[in-house]
Amino acid sequence: MLAQFAAAGGRVIDSSPMYGRAEAVAGDLVAETGAPARPFWATKVWTRGRSEGEAQIDQSMRLLRTDRLDLLQVHNLLDFDTHIATLRRLREAGRVRYLGITHYTHSGLDELERVLRREPLDFVQLPYSAATRAAEQRLLPTAAELGVAVLVMRPFDGGSLFERVKGQPLPAWAADLDCTSFGQLFLKFILGHPAVHCPLPATSSPKHMADNVRAGFGRLPDAGEREKIAALVAG
Repeated sequence: MLAQFAAAGGRVIDSSPMYGRAEAVAGDLVAETGAPARPFWATKVWTRGRSEGEAQIDQSMRLLRTDRLDLLQVHNLLDFDTHIATLRRLREAGRVRYLGITHYTHSGLDELERVLRREPLDFVQLPYSAATRAAEQRLLPTAAELGVAVLVMRPFDGGSLFERVKGQPLPAWAADLDCTSFGQLFLKFILGHPAVHCPLPATSSPKHMADNVRAGFGRLPDAGEREKIAALVAG
């Protein structure tokens, strides 16, 4: 799966201490395979307290086998005021390149926006899909206004998008967007939004990885075509 990802030009690997053994597995496999050759390592701090946060970040770097993170995010804004000070120190020391925040619920979008307007940050990670579009109302415009890069979690809404189109044929107009699957259409819906930089489709399937990366090629949908994609899963 990593080999397919890297061969297609993929680099962003997003993890967290809360994802079980994900950091250790990702670090080991990238070290063993050399793919991607230059990963963009993104992970998170997810604990309370300064010393606990510092220890967790050190552990993440050890597990990922790197002495420098491309992106470090405060996961779900947990103890944000404590950790952002640590993140700034790490950036000043050259151990972290970019700083960010995340939240996995739509009820957390307003708080993400408030933090973005209060703190100079580089990235925000949020839930967004063709069926769950609350982020379009304020948070995505705010990110674009402030020059904050956007990572999108749950781009398939936990797989529910595929359930909504089950039994439907792929529309003929998908070919106009160089898409050969619903998965590619759903990812291009996200990539077609001008504020979004990278969706994060989680998978353990080489078949699904091969399909996902194809969304990074070909024409992206305009606003009208994005609405046609959203209409496939409406209701």
